[in-house]
Amino acid sequence: MKVLDEFWSASPAEQKQGIVEQKGHLFCLLCGEEAEQGVIYPVDGRFYDARRYMRHHIEQEHGSVFLHLSHLDKKLTGLSEHQTTLLRLFFEGLSDAEVQQQTGIGSTSTIRNHRFVLKEKERQAKVFLVMMELLKERDQQPDAKPSMSSREGSRKSSNEQGEREAILAKYVPDQSSGALIRLPRKQKEKQIVLAEIAKRFDPEHVYTEPEVNEILQAIYEDYVTLRRYLVDYSLLDRESDGSGYWLRQPTEQEKGDSEMDRRQELKLQYKETKPQAGVYQIKNVKNGKVLILSSPNLKTMNGKKFMLQQGNFPNPLLQKELEEWGSDAFEFEVLEVLEEKKEPGYKVSDALEKLEEKWLEKVQPFNERGYNQEKKRK
Repeated sequence: MKVLDEFWSASPAEQKQGIVEQKGHLFCLLCGEEAEQGVIYPVDGRFYDARRYMRHHIEQEHGSVFLHLSHLDKKLTGLSEHQTTLLRLFFEGLSDAEVQQQTGIGSTSTIRNHRFVLKEKERQAKVFLVMMELLKERDQQPDAKPSMSSREGSRKSSNEQGEREAILAKYVPDQSSGALIRLPRKQKEKQIVLAEIAKRFDPEHVYTEPEVNEILQAIYEDYVTLRRYLVDYSLLDRESDGSGYWLRQPTEQEKGDSEMDRRQELKLQYKETKPQAGVYQIKNVKNGKVLILSSPNLKTMNGKKFMLQQGNFPNPLLQKELEEWGSDAFEFEVLEVLEEKKEPGYKVSDALEKLEEKWLEKVQPFNERGYNQEKKRK
């Protein structure tokens, strides 16, 4: 998964927790999930405050912050696959001898040398961070000459302007009519296009909904979606009953920002990436036995995988064989994604339960064939 830009601007303490707080809300730095302070969240029969809920979310969705980061592309971590594998094993608390046994690399002294290399890399990273901090402080001095970073910033500003013009030319090619060909899918492109469309509104005027629709209908056929996006991206404000719309004016603090609040973007990005419900199986490739499970969010499989790796899976039958075969003997596979329907009275939970029953009936993962407990029929 691509690391969200917000992660890079967070403090080290926030990065380690994977959580950042702003304006009474907590955000997951790994995917953008949000929780509101003061709200109690029910989870599996328990009740969590916002921070505890976010910790539970990270554990279930990502395994842990460490596990999530360890699966990032090496271009982001600066680590080879070999180094990343070793770090995961060290994180599990394995000794040098145990790591050597699992990896088959050299001898115990070889693993010890790898530890030394990683420690050396840590020291180098700390020196580099101090140097960059000193460079930033130098740039802030009144008499400081433009440094490499400030010159780079100027080039970046020029590049961003060129990129903005290219995006507008792509989606609004006829500047005279201002018609939108289609809505961009990428967040950054969508933000630029919407900000341009917002310029059609007079900041001194309060519009009725029909007036807003008339302006947007001339720009894009699906004016209702366009209107919703303008509100979601905080470009338009409105009365709660929709009786009035007006161009949102940035606060003094926001005027100093060059782009939309990143946490708002995270929230929108996460909302638009709707989780998929479905049924999946965990299969023991050594003996063919399976465990059938369902989830309203299939991404929670990451949490189950982490439990396997840690050797503490909650299913007692599977846990027993996990101790015998090890986590490498188990594979995860999505069996079917639930197709949600827009029908009166339709509930995802009910449909998901039926889908799970369908696969239990089909696979029969009971007794010698699997790890599910067969339900007693009434």
